[in-house]
This record gives sequence, C-alpha cells and structure tokens, in this order.
Amino acid sequence: MSAGRPFHDTLVAMELDPRGVRFGATIGSIMFAVVLITGWAWPAVFQAVVFALTALSPGNGPYSHVFRKVLLPRLEPPAELEPAAPVRFAQTVGFAFAAVAAVGFFTDIPALGIIAAALGLMASFLNAAFGYCLGCTMYLLIRRLTT
Repeated sequence: MSAGRPFHDTLVAMELDPRGVRFGATIGSIMFAVVLITGWAWPAVFQAVVFALTALSPGNGPYSHVFRKVLLPRLEPPAELEPAAPVRFAQTVGFAFAAVAAVGFFTDIPALGIIAAALGLMASFLNAAFGYCLGCTMYLLIRRLTT
C-alpha cells in the first residue's frame, strides 16, 4: 500500500486472477453438493465462513491461499485480471445462501436448507464450469441502476 493511499481504496482497486476465483467456485460447488447430498448443516457453516472471509478480502480468502500456493506456481500469468468489487459482492451473496442453508438444516426446516444450498450450488457451478459469475453480474446491474 502506497503512502497517502487509504486502505479502503487499496481494497477497492484490487484485481484478481479469474482462475483463482473459478477455483474457489469449484470448491464451493463441491461444498454445496455435499450439503445437498448429506443434508448436513456443518459444510454449509464452513462454506459460509469461507464466503465471509473472502468477501472481506478476496485475495486472502482460504481458497485463494490454496490457489496461490499450490496451483498458481504451475500456471502461466493470467491473460487478464478482474476487479475485486464484483467478486466481493458475489461472495457476500454466497455467504447468504450458505448461512440460510445452514439455518434451514439446523432448525429442521430442510426445504429451506435445500433451496438455499441448491441456489448456492447453481451460482457456484455457473462460475466454476463456465466462468459466469452470477453475483458479479448482479453487482454490475445494481451499479448501473443506482448510478
């Protein structure tokens, strides 16, 4: 961080390797699938924590660390980077899905858990398989409508 530049501006200006974001979405898809297959709330809680940490600092989320340490050294530099702000929003939306799924299973309202986990799986899978970030698209649409 350069002198005189506020910390918040540094976070907003951050750019991310889209392959790392897709890697995280792949693990998120697996976690949501585990929740749906087993009906266990704990994987949803774990994923909610991951989403919360990543929303706070996309480049420092748990899956980002794994990507940087294990996969990135074996890859060519990315063709382009993507801004962090839409990813932060998408992680916040993912947090909501995972948290609601956990609440649904913990409170014995499995329909709520199943619906929230299925929506989370759909959004994560779209990003993992096709590179389409639904939350990022929502972010950009909201920005267009509010500016």
